Amino acid sequence: MTDPDERTYHIGISGSYGGLNMGDEAILECIINQLRGSVPVNITVFSRDPGDTVRRYPFLRAVPVRDMTKGEVAEEVRNLDLFLLGGGGILFDQEAKTFLREVVVAHELEVPVMVYAVSAGPLRDRSTQNMVRDALNRAAVVTVRERGAKRILEEAGVEKEIVVTADPALLLTPQTVDGGMLTEEHMSGKHILVGMSVREPGPAAPDMDPDFYHSLLANAADFIIDRFDANIVFVPMERGKQDMQHSHAVISKTLRPQRCSVLREEYTPGQLLEIMQHFDFAVGMRLHFLIFAALQGVPFLGLPYSSKVLNFLKDLQMETPPLNLVNAGRLVAYIDHFWDTKEELRDHIRGMIPEMKKRALMTNEIAVRLLKEGLGMKIA
Repeated sequence: MTDPDERTYHIGISGSYGGLNMGDEAILECIINQLRGSVPVNITVFSRDPGDTVRRYPFLRAVPVRDMTKGEVAEEVRNLDLFLLGGGGILFDQEAKTFLREVVVAHELEVPVMVYAVSAGPLRDRSTQNMVRDALNRAAVVTVRERGAKRILEEAGVEKEIVVTADPALLLTPQTVDGGMLTEEHMSGKHILVGMSVREPGPAAPDMDPDFYHSLLANAADFIIDRFDANIVFVPMERGKQDMQHSHAVISKTLRPQRCSVLREEYTPGQLLEIMQHFDFAVGMRLHFLIFAALQGVPFLGLPYSSKVLNFLKDLQMETPPLNLVNAGRLVAYIDHFWDTKEELRDHIRGMIPEMKKRALMTNEIAVRLLKEGLGMKIA
């Protein structure tokens, strides 16, 4: 319970928000819920699509961050008690400068900045490294969601203490999905269900070859269908981009496309988490697809296309080789082994999640202490 005599804090949150990616929206939902459950707060989200953000959270304010001038950003930032950058994998070469613009403005206005459970990398460009270093060294607090991100930021020159917490989306709770909807999505019947996740090539995965991974996943799907008499359901985490197209591209390469489907409707992050429990097994590339599987205790095989996925698997002590080091035969062997040991795998995942959730809670605790105690607080 919050103290009725406490002041109301004004907080800005900036990240990859605005309905583009359900993983990012899961992060935002959890940050907002944690803050509102801890202190009286007015929240402004610096969003790529303010309309989408306000539809999801009608009680907050959203501004069109990518359309605003620096002066307009300053007007939004100057009266904040705290500016949160994150979470999510936003500090990489092609976009770090864009996300750090508001941080630089906050520093100029002497508004405290907290870097909130971010990932970092690839971060190879020297000018981008320097901007990240300068911006984060002036932050009040820097937290990252995995140890690998801490190492990357240290290599970029960040000397500020970096606290490793965990992805805020680990605190997401399921939301009910109508059973009739599951029937329409081909998720009812007697067959085993295996969830799959793809992602499009892009700045966060610059070295990914779609033709290679399409064939790889198609072979895996064929094996799963034949070996386990399963149906495959692809879960698009970025509907507005290319997850839908890439899912269908994989299906087109399978031998039995009639046993494959793609989720057609739009769902909230909590509904996707609820849907995840209906899978017997999962194979995926996108980080939050794997996080949702872990939260529901679904045995899964992750295909790390980037450091953030690899680092999550390391946190779970489920290391698998990066995507570019896997061929069809090796992937099928991994799937076969993971399937044969899926109950042990399920128990292992369930045993690891509580500690990760505890670390995820730490990020909000640090933010609240920063609000209440100010810049002189000790992090540890």
